[in-house]
Amino acid sequence: MGLVVQKYGGTSVGSAAKAKGDGIVVVVSAMAGETNRLFKLASELSDAPDARETDVLVATGEQVSAALLAIRLTALGFPCASFLAHQLKIATDSAHGRAKIKSIEADRLRAVLRDGKIAVVAGYQGVDPLGDVTTLGRGASDLTAVALAAALKADVCEIFTDVDGVYTADPNIVPTARKLDRISYDEMLEMAGLGAKVLQLRSVELARRFNVPLVVRSSFGDGVGTWVGQEDATMEDVLVSGVTLDQNQAKITIAGVEDRPGLAAKIFGPIADSGIIVDMIIQNASADGRTDMTFTVTRDDLKRAVELVKKIGTEVGISGIRHEDPVAKVSIVGLGMRSHAGVAAKMFRVLAEERINIEMITTSEIKVSVVVNSKYGELAMRALHDTFLGAGNGATETV
Repeated sequence: MGLVVQKYGGTSVGSAAKAKGDGIVVVVSAMAGETNRLFKLASELSDAPDARETDVLVATGEQVSAALLAIRLTALGFPCASFLAHQLKIATDSAHGRAKIKSIEADRLRAVLRDGKIAVVAGYQGVDPLGDVTTLGRGASDLTAVALAAALKADVCEIFTDVDGVYTADPNIVPTARKLDRISYDEMLEMAGLGAKVLQLRSVELARRFNVPLVVRSSFGDGVGTWVGQEDATMEDVLVSGVTLDQNQAKITIAGVEDRPGLAAKIFGPIADSGIIVDMIIQNASADGRTDMTFTVTRDDLKRAVELVKKIGTEVGISGIRHEDPVAKVSIVGLGMRSHAGVAAKMFRVLAEERINIEMITTSEIKVSVVVNSKYGELAMRALHDTFLGAGNGATETV
């Protein structure tokens, strides 16, 4: 094998690089629990820790992992050199805590690889135009690995985790879930965005954009894992590839919004400007010139979103705000849904049989998502998996 980029998560950073090839770049996360510990330290000192200083603090977790791994591998007879983001450099914007990668200067990595050394890179971090440390968002060491693989034109990017691949559902919730051998970028993108934790969403987006071959493998075994790549004709034969559950959702309803052009932009523009991602939106039919709008955000963003809506509400004139925390989003994903009618109807029928009320619905070409009461999330996931992916349900099932 040629050039390989590997990423090791927090539970896996004690493992040595496994691949054999012309060159190996290893991207590491902080050790398990370390990032949470550092965030907690910051919160003990301030109710609203400064974002710039928080990035300086939490980026040290990956710095420690990179140095320790390089020390250990060198001691085992594998010459290494460790790098932080500013040493490469991994250039980002200045959005602390959620920075976006703008470019990577990979010449120094190439020189290390030519010398026959393993390059160990601290994930999750970058450097902005001012030279300040930035972080890319939780779980973004995956993103660092994919970005390096794209910059180096690596033959493969291997994501090593504590699971042995991508499953049809979370096996902790659905015991009958099975590992997928292959999945398309689009399916993995939907699943990552809908709550599947095995790959970070932005890393899949970047892999698709630059056609980086991805494979998800276990750090604790030698299985083939799950390959993520371009779709082919056989993938479209599968009606549903996976069922996901996201319990980190909250629902906000704005009552009595004036039904006229421009109001939605006035409400959701400031929310977007604050960095809050709005997922699902429903607007009820207008009555007497006024309507209700309901939308979902992550539970972490609920407080800020409600405060923003209250402020905006005084400007545009609304009758009230209410919110529900938490709710659950349950989704089915599959390329085969493009060419099969009736999938959504079947999903709704299954939930009705379980007496689970649907509060919101959204669809795309290859997915259907519903919001339900949080206490029914796991039941909904198991019922849908049994129906679409359980024993006796063929890959090309029609409805």
